[in-house]
Amino acid sequence: MADRQPGAGPRAQRPASGHALLRQLHDRAPNSTQAAGLLTLVISGAILLLLTGVTLTGTVAGLVFFGPVILLTSPIWFPVAAVIFMAIAGFLSVCGFGVAAAAGATWLYRYFSGRHPLGSDRVDYARSRIADTASQMKDYAREYGGYLQSRAKDAAPGA
Repeated sequence: MADRQPGAGPRAQRPASGHALLRQLHDRAPNSTQAAGLLTLVISGAILLLLTGVTLTGTVAGLVFFGPVILLTSPIWFPVAAVIFMAIAGFLSVCGFGVAAAAGATWLYRYFSGRHPLGSDRVDYARSRIADTASQMKDYAREYGGYLQSRAKDAAPGA
């Protein structure tokens, strides 16, 4: 690419002679690396297109030949497939819940052992907010409860 002549770009003037035209075509010809890349691309595309055709043809032929067999035996296959699906789904769910429980237990162990796992600052902040709110409610209940007791004595002096 570096051996191009100045003015050999796409906006260059047309050459006056045929020899200059051949030289311009030679300058714009792809190098061997680009040609090998294009050849590889074409071959790979052709192979993938062939494999796609074979796969599609095999699928259609399989459905044509095995369709009646599948249709006649579907009362057997459907319950079996449903049971297998439910078993696999249950197993994966149990595994997922087990992993989540193990992760939670690990986090709690690290938190209570003082290692400060990720998110422990939020837990500490929430705990302090809950404790503050509980203290305020306790004080409010004392004040309001005392007020209600005095009102009850005023309403029923003999009680």
